[in-house]
Amino acid sequence: MLRTERLTLRPWFESDADSLFKYASDPDVGPRAGCPPHNSVEESLEIIRTVFHNDSNWAIELNATGEAIGAIGYGPSCECNLPAREGEPLCGYWVAKPYWNQGICTEALQAMLDYIRRTTDVRSLISGHFVDNPASGRVMEKCGFQPTGETCIDETQYQGKDRPIRVLRLELK
Repeated sequence: MLRTERLTLRPWFESDADSLFKYASDPDVGPRAGCPPHNSVEESLEIIRTVFHNDSNWAIELNATGEAIGAIGYGPSCECNLPAREGEPLCGYWVAKPYWNQGICTEALQAMLDYIRRTTDVRSLISGHFVDNPASGRVMEKCGFQPTGETCIDETQYQGKDRPIRVLRLELK
């Protein structure tokens, strides 16, 4: 677990399924991250059991309430069309709409980056944001990511066919 003043980054628990569904079913949340809105608590539970069940994806828990309000993680970038270097992980995050514009993603991303620097040999990370979601790019830039000057289309992402992605990279070592 990683703790900050307001947040804990921790593994997802099956008991988080209701919270995940509450926030990930919002049609304004998932599509900004390239994911379709969740349709049921059962679907959210299955995502916890599969997609989120690894050592590099965490729930973003609000310390004040103990509720999971978003997700953050990093991992292999081979499943997307970003121009990653060999072995370069992709990182991504989202937070529930009631918590937008409060610095939560920036705080969570900085905590994860500090963890990666301390515990891994990762040399760089790649990320990106749909150009119609510039707030996500501002989060990345606050944490040191630099625009590569590249954009790409990733049709594997939900609604990605007609939405360019602005590519950013962070050099860690």
